Amino acid sequence: MSRMTYQTLNLTLDARGVMTVALNRPEIRNAFNEVMIEELSRVFRIDAVAPEVRAIVLRGEGSVFCAGGDLNWMGRSVDLSFEENLKDTRNLTQMFALMNECSRPVIGLVQGAAIGGGVGLVSVCDIVLASAEAQFSLSEVRLGIVPACIGPFVVAKIGASQARRLFISADRFSTELAYEIGLIHEIVPNAAGLDQALARILGNILTCGPHAIAIAKRLVLDLSWPERRDRLSDALEYASKTLAELRISPEGQEGVRAFLERRKPTWLPNVT
Repeated sequence: MSRMTYQTLNLTLDARGVMTVALNRPEIRNAFNEVMIEELSRVFRIDAVAPEVRAIVLRGEGSVFCAGGDLNWMGRSVDLSFEENLKDTRNLTQMFALMNECSRPVIGLVQGAAIGGGVGLVSVCDIVLASAEAQFSLSEVRLGIVPACIGPFVVAKIGASQARRLFISADRFSTELAYEIGLIHEIVPNAAGLDQALARILGNILTCGPHAIAIAKRLVLDLSWPERRDRLSDALEYASKTLAELRISPEGQEGVRAFLERRKPTWLPNVT
């Protein structure tokens, strides 16, 4: 396994072959930027598929799993050209694709909140455990943009009906609803209980054949999207272009600027 030191992640590998990938920006609720995107991509391209790795645990340091995009990173997109934004969104989409396609089982542990792109991270995990107090939201439309780069993975996880509801409402929703729609698989009473539940899940996974697990995961991906080998690259490019176009649109620019400036966007109705 690569011994590279990461700026935004903590990586550990135990004697059983369980790799823990911990998002390590707790001071900003593990929001991701271009550095974390690059580092997660490297982990899942190189480290996660090392022969000694049997399973991967994805979690966040601190009290929040992932709050989505870093405000500074999002703010810079306002001043980028379409081509620069497209490069940025392609990198983000490809990161999710790498995580989704990883041949090792990926177990997500969610505490606090998963917002925006954080829901995308949840969607590419094979098994997700969440503490009861955790909350979720696909809040991008509040900023005049959409959850495009995570869209293919969220829709595959929860289905079109729930995605339509949550993409356009930006509702903040509970673990109960997340469980009901299939975004997560198990609710534990509190964040402290996540490790106990994880131990049980890993106990089962580590008794199984590693090659069989990889083939089983590939089988599900192929059966759930039968034409995906031909269509996935087109879907990912469509998602990348959609977000890049919205980032340079008047509404997208207004939404992000309003959020950064802590004011109401111009499209909010004047209600007295």
